[in-house]
Amino acid sequence: MEDSEPGRGLRRFTWEEIGQRNGRGPGTQERWLVIERKVYDISHFCRRHPGGSRVISHYAGQDATDPFIAFHLDKALVRKYMGPLLIGELAPDQPSFEPSKNKKLVEDFRELRAAVEKMGLLSPNPAFFILYLCHILLLDVAAWLVIWYFGASTVPFLCSALLLGTVQAQAGWLQHDFGHLSVFSKSRWNHWVHKFVIGHLKGAPASWWNHLHFQHHAKPNCFRKDPDVNMHPLFFALGKTLSVELGVQKKKFMPYNHQHKYFFIIGPPALVPLYFQWYVFYFVVQRKQWVDLAWMLTFYIRFFLTYLPLLGVKGILGLHLLVRFIESNWFVWVTQMNHIPMHIDYDKNVDWFSTQLQATCNVHQSFFNDWFSGHLNFQIEHHLFPTMPRHNYWKVAPLVKSLCAKHGIEYQCKPLLTAFADIVHSLKDSGELWLDAYLHK
Repeated sequence: MEDSEPGRGLRRFTWEEIGQRNGRGPGTQERWLVIERKVYDISHFCRRHPGGSRVISHYAGQDATDPFIAFHLDKALVRKYMGPLLIGELAPDQPSFEPSKNKKLVEDFRELRAAVEKMGLLSPNPAFFILYLCHILLLDVAAWLVIWYFGASTVPFLCSALLLGTVQAQAGWLQHDFGHLSVFSKSRWNHWVHKFVIGHLKGAPASWWNHLHFQHHAKPNCFRKDPDVNMHPLFFALGKTLSVELGVQKKKFMPYNHQHKYFFIIGPPALVPLYFQWYVFYFVVQRKQWVDLAWMLTFYIRFFLTYLPLLGVKGILGLHLLVRFIESNWFVWVTQMNHIPMHIDYDKNVDWFSTQLQATCNVHQSFFNDWFSGHLNFQIEHHLFPTMPRHNYWKVAPLVKSLCAKHGIEYQCKPLLTAFADIVHSLKDSGELWLDAYLHK
């Protein structure tokens, strides 16, 4: 449809036309998306998108109103830059989002979002994050003091490693806050401090985290769109649908029926020390992220200057590897408990609320669980409102539960150890589904 709107010259489109511009298939590689009924052509802009080309492209051919609102702080400023991308709007007879989506659920969630903003739940408490940073720095100093005062014998060495592993895990949760723009009211302030926390305190690049994590939030557990499930099918068979598909196709990259066993070998203990800490250097060099590389080097320079005189070369390398081992186990169990046991499939383009709820579960609240997981025990609330400061998750949780109950959507919340066990159980189940399909279908 190409009827012009009087005085503006805007074209009008149907959802069928927009859905064809998803950047895939043998035809046109155009990428269009819809925000608040306006149609934008992101075919070329996606490569310059500050949040990354992939995260915005994952919504090509779809309505992106809710993720746009969820991810951006200063929406008025962003809209100014969107002007040149505007090519039209939805025709008057077209719904504001795809007809396949639950109209009442979308409307109810947007009402919830408005209520959350009115209640001030998106406003951070600076004291919370200052104290959180201070507790990380104190643990970091304590780790050095243990070896400096007690020497480098086995017990002080292990105590120091445990403290440093805790520093790395907790700094990981803190950088997550800044990366999600949930600490300061200005995006650039969050980005600046994010580089310090993830770069100087952890030795990792902010650009790498942004590239992967924003995609995960945009399309959680959607194969080929969420990098967190890219371990399928090379290492694991994930989800019921994908595992059966893999079996039917007679594909076997690993003995998936044993994946619940080898997960303990190539999963928690290996991800950070054997993959992440090396890949991040390749990432920044390959993408020429020199500022991130400089921040990463400050971490390693500080670490070696403070521990080399106390431990020597072999000791400091051993300490670093042990710290990464502790961090890796902590990180993998916490980050996978909310998603691996949940629904994993290709992107079905459902509404924002359903997208997050079907891919996410919570863990019971307690002081320890909040601290241990960096408040990711409230993963549902975090996914629905990614810029919300974590100290407010518990306040919005009852409202989210109420909306789930109204629409018959399951709100999963479980004990911490049950959540850990469910990772293994889900891997065992999907492995058995793969084997059955591989042998009999």
